[in-house]
Amino acid sequence: MRSASLAIGVAALFACLALNADERDTGDSRLYLTDKVERNDVPLSLPNGAKVAVLEGDPNKEGPCVFRVKAPDGYRIPPHTHPKTERITVISGTFNIDMGDKFEAQRAKPMPAETYGCWESGIKHFV
Repeated sequence: MRSASLAIGVAALFACLALNADERDTGDSRLYLTDKVERNDVPLSLPNGAKVAVLEGDPNKEGPCVFRVKAPDGYRIPPHTHPKTERITVISGTFNIDMGDKFEAQRAKPMPAETYGCWESGIKHFV
């Protein structure tokens, strides 16, 4: 869908990805420097073209997981669901999303930079 460089923090289930961010651990806090975060190709469950960096948690285990996705303009994700509540914060660009079983780009609602959205597990949606 139409977006400039898209980077989003998401809590969702994806294939197993290792934590590759260059982090500074300051006791109970972590600082992820944008220019030091290493992104990997997306897992096989997503279309090629995007890059993912897992920042916290494990997408294959119970509990929260935070990662960033950077996708090219026009990137599309077909209808799918997640076993966890999904939370998205758009950092830059526009993330276009809608709920439903069928991909219909014209129905997608834009989430511009600084927008936050969330939906419960099991809700079918497309991007």
